Amino acid sequence: MIDIAIIGGGPAGLSAGLYAARGGATTVLFEEVFVGGQAAKTSQIDNYPGFENGIEGTELGLKMEKQASRFGLSIRYEPVEKLDMSKQKIEIHTAKGVELARTLILCMGASPKKLGIAREEELTGLGISYCATCDGAFFRNRDVAVVGGGDTALSDALYLARFASSVTLIHRRDEFRGSAALQSSVANEPKIKLALDSVVEALLGEDTLSGLSIKNVKTGDMSQIDTSALFIAVGTEPRTGLVGGQIELSPDGQIVTDQLMQTNIPGVYAAGDVRETPLRQVVTAVADGAVAATQALERIALERAQEKEHVG
Repeated sequence: MIDIAIIGGGPAGLSAGLYAARGGATTVLFEEVFVGGQAAKTSQIDNYPGFENGIEGTELGLKMEKQASRFGLSIRYEPVEKLDMSKQKIEIHTAKGVELARTLILCMGASPKKLGIAREEELTGLGISYCATCDGAFFRNRDVAVVGGGDTALSDALYLARFASSVTLIHRRDEFRGSAALQSSVANEPKIKLALDSVVEALLGEDTLSGLSIKNVKTGDMSQIDTSALFIAVGTEPRTGLVGGQIELSPDGQIVTDQLMQTNIPGVYAAGDVRETPLRQVVTAVADGAVAATQALERIALERAQEKEHVG
């Protein structure tokens, strides 16, 4: 029997795992591919406390993993295929079988949003990418583009400027949403060109991406950009497929919790980008995970005390 099961190995899940394991609970974290979540796909994180010169997302994820593992967190690289939260003990189904857990912390995070334009799926991996740090080096000394206006898009453009000949940053508004520090860095990077008030209308090229057709939303003018790659950074959507129909979701599809990370199902908590929250950052995900694990530990202690009383 697992005391605290965690699904998802991003900052929220690893923080929950650290607090839960350090609190003495038998704790298992289920992860699909690699730890770090969306943070691991970020080239440089400058706003996480404790690193005066910033830190690469992958490195931060690995440090979190090592710290939690030191206190006994067990990480299993097994995708969870099904959850049953309707019984007294939570059932976690993977390809290797069914595990039972006293409590559960949902930390599945979020996935990159798509533009929703023709041939986007077809050209994914053939010039279309949602991860600059994963694929940027493949386009060394070539012209690339980024679409988006937040921190991720600005960070991606700066990262790609290390490799590419030029980076065209496309944003539907005339101002970016990203931090002032990132905007300043973008403005001072000669390789980055701006295409503001613009949206991507069409993807050009047959077998691979060769260019973009973009539209100025204010004037209606169309133009064409020659590019070998388009990195899409237009936000994320919560990964709630596992719990759909079982748990309360917001109108935007995020898991609804109270301030203690408790969902509408007793013993089931949610933390990080998968839940309804006003800020999606590494620092808030880590805090969510700590709160969720602390609440799960308290619940388990109460259950065990009640079990002893019943036996007595």
